Amino acid sequence: MTHWNALVLGGGDPNDPFATAHQAPVKPLIPIHGKAMAVYVLEALKNSGRISHIAYIGPTTPEVSGLIDQTLPDQGSLIGNLEFGVKNMPAGARVLVVTADIPMLTGAELQSLLDSTPDSGLVYPIVRKEDCEKAYPGVKRTYARLKDGTFTGGNIFILKPEIVSTFLPKLKAMLANRKNPLKLAGLIGFGTLLKLLTGQLGLKGLEQKVGGLLGVTVSAMPTPHASVGTDVDKDGDLELAKRQLSKNQG
Repeated sequence: MTHWNALVLGGGDPNDPFATAHQAPVKPLIPIHGKAMAVYVLEALKNSGRISHIAYIGPTTPEVSGLIDQTLPDQGSLIGNLEFGVKNMPAGARVLVVTADIPMLTGAELQSLLDSTPDSGLVYPIVRKEDCEKAYPGVKRTYARLKDGTFTGGNIFILKPEIVSTFLPKLKAMLANRKNPLKLAGLIGFGTLLKLLTGQLGLKGLEQKVGGLLGVTVSAMPTPHASVGTDVDKDGDLELAKRQLSKNQG
């Protein structure tokens, strides 16, 4: 049985109006039925039976601290946290990176996802629009139309720690250009960008292009588990999570 290290991203803007409105220092500590949102994510990691070590970045509570093995200091950016987190966890296991704001994720769903993960350097779970709408009717997500279907991105990705030094500098360059369409188009290629915008790019083509840019093998992995792509970042999402978690507990 394969075991994994988990890096949980539980930080956030201390001035986030959503967190402030719910009397929480950061979004993952907003309470749902008396438990911080992050606690549900940590419980899913524990209940999956696949995680051997949990490192957490962000403010904690005693309940959060009781579910983690290691607290790491926030490096101020996603790239910084990834690099620092991977370097400062036990060696030898693949790393599951997960945000602490997907409280509807269950241990059984996570076990299913990890057990079907391909052996690529970087794996990014994605969820079909129809699976999101079936699980949570009326949910609002951001979708991308590909040749193979319409998908939303997950709030999880899986990587082999040895590839971090290869792909992080390249990922940093891509993120730096994400608000400069001309530079990004030049990086991706105008033909690829046009295919993406018109829904003519397939998953395999996308994997090959992104993998080539990052210098690692990349797999976009469709998963039927809508919870993977449903984070909580507004009051409508919070109400959905409250309703769903009441059902789960019932």
